[in-house]
Amino acid sequence: MSGHQTYVKLNEDKIISKSDILSLLRTYNCYHEGKNFQLRTREEDGEFILEGLLNIYWGLRRPIRLQMYDDNERFRLSRIDRSAVAEQASAESNNNSLSKEPEASGGQEEEDSPQLLRTRSDASFMRVQRRSNTHTARDLQRLRTHRFSINGHFYNHKTSVFTPAYGSVTNVRVNSSMTTGQVLHLLLHKFRVENKYEEFVLYMVHESGERARLRDGEHPLVTRVLYGPCEKISKIFITEADLGEEVTYDVAQYIKFEIPVLDSFVKKLQEEEEREIIKLTKKYSALKSMIVHQLEGSPHTSDRV
Repeated sequence: MSGHQTYVKLNEDKIISKSDILSLLRTYNCYHEGKNFQLRTREEDGEFILEGLLNIYWGLRRPIRLQMYDDNERFRLSRIDRSAVAEQASAESNNNSLSKEPEASGGQEEEDSPQLLRTRSDASFMRVQRRSNTHTARDLQRLRTHRFSINGHFYNHKTSVFTPAYGSVTNVRVNSSMTTGQVLHLLLHKFRVENKYEEFVLYMVHESGERARLRDGEHPLVTRVLYGPCEKISKIFITEADLGEEVTYDVAQYIKFEIPVLDSFVKKLQEEEEREIIKLTKKYSALKSMIVHQLEGSPHTSDRV
């Protein structure tokens, strides 16, 4: 291969020429014209790099564990706590000197309120952050203890577990040199998932029902471009490593048939199997008769010799 020829890696063993990938890329970007999913290109050390957003669909069956804090959340909250708690203590001291009214019973109502705060991982957190100095000490304690959403996806803040809606979509910004493991790691980091990335796999799932696992050495963004931009035809799903299952095209073509149709297929296969059994039985019975006949005649042949 010429050192000046640029290429794109499909996996550890296969590469695609720049001209081929550019042809596919034109179709891909034309499909996403006017949207954020158009891919950009650059060249680096003789390799043609694609980069942009990649849609990944949630296909998890079990809850995942989420971090209780965003990155640097502890440091930020501890600074807020020290100043806010001091202000709160001073305010409570003044209030106690004027009145001994009991606390309002709304604390429990706040805990069960469906209006959950968003966290640093969501863009709307910026509005919450500007109002953070108005929180009471109790609010700050609750904010420090529980996270209520990840990138806008709400979850059980008491147990810190989260099950994304099956088939819902998210996206990550990747490039064509990133492997399946790197894309998984990036996705889990985005959602602050504590589970290890080895617990999950990516599948290319086709409308026909065919499911092909993206191996560790593959490059998901390149695979997405090769399969085309239309996600009605094929989608990339994240699933548990121990629950994922590949489905070949030959099997997938039968998946969408109704049960009565499948039953008729099975019946025809059984009939064909029985015909083959009868045919083979007759064939080997004839061979057996021939062999027996030869064995019975062999002593007479020896006497004549």
